[in-house]
Amino acid sequence: MAYGGKLMELLKWIQRVSLPDEAAMDAARERQAQLAKPPGSLGRLEDLSIQLAGITGKVHNSVKRQHLLVFAADNGVVEEGVSSAPQSVTLSQTINLTRAKTGASTLCKHFGCEITVCDVGVNANIKEKKVLNRKIAYGTNNIVKGPAMTGEQAIQAILTGIELAANTQADVIGIGEMGIGNTTTSSAVLSVLLDADVEAVTGRGGGITDAGFLKKKQVIKDAIAINQPNKNKVVDVLAKVGGFDIAAMCGAFIGCAATRKPVVIDGFISAVAALCAYKLSPNSVHYFIPSHASYEIGYKLAMDAMGLEPMFLLGMRLGEGSGCPLAFLTMEAACAVMNEMATFAEAAINDDYLEEIRKGDQFTVKGAEK
Repeated sequence: MAYGGKLMELLKWIQRVSLPDEAAMDAARERQAQLAKPPGSLGRLEDLSIQLAGITGKVHNSVKRQHLLVFAADNGVVEEGVSSAPQSVTLSQTINLTRAKTGASTLCKHFGCEITVCDVGVNANIKEKKVLNRKIAYGTNNIVKGPAMTGEQAIQAILTGIELAANTQADVIGIGEMGIGNTTTSSAVLSVLLDADVEAVTGRGGGITDAGFLKKKQVIKDAIAINQPNKNKVVDVLAKVGGFDIAAMCGAFIGCAATRKPVVIDGFISAVAALCAYKLSPNSVHYFIPSHASYEIGYKLAMDAMGLEPMFLLGMRLGEGSGCPLAFLTMEAACAVMNEMATFAEAAINDDYLEEIRKGDQFTVKGAEK
């Protein structure tokens, strides 16, 4: 498919992303108000159940079919010494992800989540049959020497993510990655999209020395100055300073939203990819469910830009999708409350004593609007 055809295909998917079902959300709120508990006492579990209703159009939901999609790719910028790990680790860990030998895949195995590992740009020929081959190129170009990829490759990566997410049969999908050097590319993308200082969005990634950290920030500044990405054009930003993994993850978020599936954001890189999806398709944010707060400093800026808050504060910064299985379990809890908890009537409890509290909640909300 030629460039123009790929662009039109992407636009069609973006147009498929619709707003959540407000009637279902109202019904879910009404159901929560009837459950035998003080109003709002289950916090985020209540919010999640209402969000799920908006996504599926049903008050009662199940998220038993859980699937983690991991996109693997190498980044040419590692030539600049921005990572403590050699590029060969991408290949090793891409294979290990299929064998339940990494952090994310161990959690998936433990909790019974399915996992698909997709090669969109690893700089090697992978013989492991369990790795899905969607390779666009053998890694990106070094972003301090020019664009990471062509615009056509960027769109192809996004479409690859869309296709995989849209065709994955699951109640909920999580989005992870594997690629040495991808905190550098993610920080570059985030800096451009938010017009933020490089220092404000760049962390140490997997861990580097003080000298290496200074070098990493300078490399990002140089890459942005050399490539001059247009902050108002997501595809241009991804093509010039991004990575195949980030672009494919961006597509996966759109693919989930377009097919009305809840999708879990992992850590920093996943959050940047989600932000790219949000910039392309603002409606898609209603399908996003953040897991843990990444230790990387740019994570909060990405979340704030989308109006989202993470569920967990665990000091995690592994990536891979490691926060997704934990979020899946919390979503299961939200569904259990909505589906199985007794109402006041079922529990034979007169809830008149809550009327003043409910009036107080209404007064607070109205007062906040003034």
